[in-house]
Amino acid sequence: MENLEEDLTCSVCYSLFSDPRVLPCSHTFCKTCLDNLLQVSTNYSIWRPLRLPLKCPNCRNVMELPPTGIDALPTNVSLRAIIEKYQRDNEPRPPSCQEHNRQPLNMYCIQDRQLICGLCLTVGQHQGHPIDDLQAAFIRERQTPSQLLARLSDQRWAQVCELGEQLEQEKARCEGLVRQDRQEVNQFFQTLEVVLARKRQAYLEALDKAGAEVSRAYDPLIHRVKELQEEQLDLVSLGSSVEEEDSPLVFLEKVHLFRERVEEFMKTPLPSVINLSVTPRAAEYLQQRWPAVTIRSLEEAPVPKVSCCARCGSVEAGAEAEAGRDQSDSWVQDVWCELQPTSSVVLLGLLLLLAVLWVNPVGGASLGFSLLSRLSQLVHGLSSELITSVWDTAGSAYTMMAAVVERWSTQLSSVGGEAFQQLAAFFKTLTSH
Repeated sequence: MENLEEDLTCSVCYSLFSDPRVLPCSHTFCKTCLDNLLQVSTNYSIWRPLRLPLKCPNCRNVMELPPTGIDALPTNVSLRAIIEKYQRDNEPRPPSCQEHNRQPLNMYCIQDRQLICGLCLTVGQHQGHPIDDLQAAFIRERQTPSQLLARLSDQRWAQVCELGEQLEQEKARCEGLVRQDRQEVNQFFQTLEVVLARKRQAYLEALDKAGAEVSRAYDPLIHRVKELQEEQLDLVSLGSSVEEEDSPLVFLEKVHLFRERVEEFMKTPLPSVINLSVTPRAAEYLQQRWPAVTIRSLEEAPVPKVSCCARCGSVEAGAEAEAGRDQSDSWVQDVWCELQPTSSVVLLGLLLLLAVLWVNPVGGASLGFSLLSRLSQLVHGLSSELITSVWDTAGSAYTMMAAVVERWSTQLSSVGGEAFQQLAAFFKTLTSH
């Protein structure tokens, strides 16, 4: 087919022949192409009048044409018929139906707005649908766009524009509200952050104070232990030098001095290990006290006074006095925080007894004895686990009360001293359980 198209192409315009005309030399060209060639040849014509010269583009022969020009040339009828048949064969064929093989889509379904074949209309899914010719439907709907455009009046356009402006204004108003709320949220939470930071700082300061108490309690003891270590190392070094002494007189003198220093060192009392307890603990305190804190009461949220109290052991005289002064203020609070409800009653009775003795030492003696007897009965009725819980706290309370009573001894009468002895006996009863 490509070779046939090449044979049907004009050698001047390289297109299919259009109104092919035959020259006297038997070559064929398009009529339009020959008209253009004749016009060029006429401009340089040297031929006699009434004769039009034309040079064949293929064979280069020059021939004379009648005065009527190209119209006098015969038409190549056979070639024109072949070209028309070739063009008909090469025209695009109408698409075929995918559902019904090789059936042309030659009808337009108005309902589904698509091309269908005859089988689609009779037995297919478009059965009973209104149909029309595609070109007729095209002509019928040709004026529809202009009619629809006429309905888009200026009033409608004004309404749409006004609506757009209203929407823009409402959007700007809502965005302003969002910005205002954003500022309020930032300010609100910044205030909360300030309050929380202040509470956190207060808690950390309380822990710093507790750390300072720990340092005051342990640093003197550690310093004293290091001094003893250094002194013992000096004695070891001195003993080694005495062993190496060769002179009997000098040796005896050094041995005497070394013996005195060793005996003095061995008599030096060693510091006792103290066991401090940091109360209240942060995790327990926060879990017990802070879950009930609301945003409204955030400013009033409690911050504990963290302190260190001795559980057992003793310190040197100076360190013990200093620790006793530091711990006396927070002792009552620490003890109450650790007691169970029943053991709190027992300790409350003891504290009431001390208060009675303080106010009226003589008259409170009999009351104190009866109170101690009732407390003893209460202790005998308690379970062993509860007694152990009471004693764990009462042991520390007894030590602290002993120091307090000793401090108050100048103001207590002899009867008050006897009541305190009864109180000591009561604590011993606790230990027996």
